[in-house]
Amino acid sequence: MRILVVGDSFVSADVFRRGLNALADEHELTFLQLDESRTPPALSIREYAGDPREIIEWIVGVEVLVVHGAPVTDEVLDASDMLRLVCCARGGPVNVDVAAASERSIPVVTTPAKNADAVADQTLAFMVMLARRFPHAQRFLLEGNGVGDSAFQGARFFGHDLGGHVLGLVGYGNVGHRVARRARAFEMKVIVFDPYLDLEGDENVEQVADLETLLERAHFVSLHARATPENENLLGHSAFARMRLGSYFVNTARETLVDEEALDEALSSGRLAGAALDVVRPRNASGPHPLLRHENVVLTPHIGGATHETLLRGATMVAEEIKRFAAGEPLVNVINRQAVDA
Repeated sequence: MRILVVGDSFVSADVFRRGLNALADEHELTFLQLDESRTPPALSIREYAGDPREIIEWIVGVEVLVVHGAPVTDEVLDASDMLRLVCCARGGPVNVDVAAASERSIPVVTTPAKNADAVADQTLAFMVMLARRFPHAQRFLLEGNGVGDSAFQGARFFGHDLGGHVLGLVGYGNVGHRVARRARAFEMKVIVFDPYLDLEGDENVEQVADLETLLERAHFVSLHARATPENENLLGHSAFARMRLGSYFVNTARETLVDEEALDEALSSGRLAGAALDVVRPRNASGPHPLLRHENVVLTPHIGGATHETLLRGATMVAEEIKRFAAGEPLVNVINRQAVDA
């Protein structure tokens, strides 16, 4: 088969080359590194990089298209009458016009949970940083205070162990499961709110009936829910008001789940002892994010899945799907299975 592999600044063509190397003996692979300086608007997709026209120049006669963040529009799908499979090396193919692919009976496969371990690691790292007041200690040094001036400097920064505290997970999917496993290693008690799952018989976690109960009981609240129009601002003023006084909040999921003004108020009032976020809403203003005015806030620029292992895992997951497709075997992670089957 002829396979076009399109790399971007996050998952480069070189990473794809390593992950797809096992296909080279049986298939014709072409690797393209996108010029991301050319990124025009396209209404049917989002979170993409590059110009569809650059892909169109290379896709004629291609049977399998592999991308991470490259734009796969209606025009791209039309450019090869041989195209039979689209592989997107991310959990949600928001840069692919899935509806247009479905109209052409082209399956779109993804790589769910490729970054689950990395995000779970970051979640626990956030919790340790908050509980042990690492942001305060770091600012103390950045302000010019000395290191090692006294054996008793640590008295300024008393924090908490994770062990013995309650972790509340909002969502218990691929990431939530992994966070729970890591938290139990720290001897935390884990409670879960997930209305889409029945966890009866799971001895590792306790399922609670509603979000309010979780918020009232947990010392740490961590978001791992999938974002939908219905749960926008799931954590708002009333939710933060229900959280325990002196509790901690973590979001490594999606920015739309949080009302950031409400979070800011909860931090200012002292309701929360700290917050850590890997995702925030886009801002037009320049300068530091407003939440960083709080000494007990950790903020990172959406790096949850930014590990070398995650990138390679996504590429190898794509390779396995292509092997199945070539052998006529059922594909595993098809996002539009019903439409294609129909």
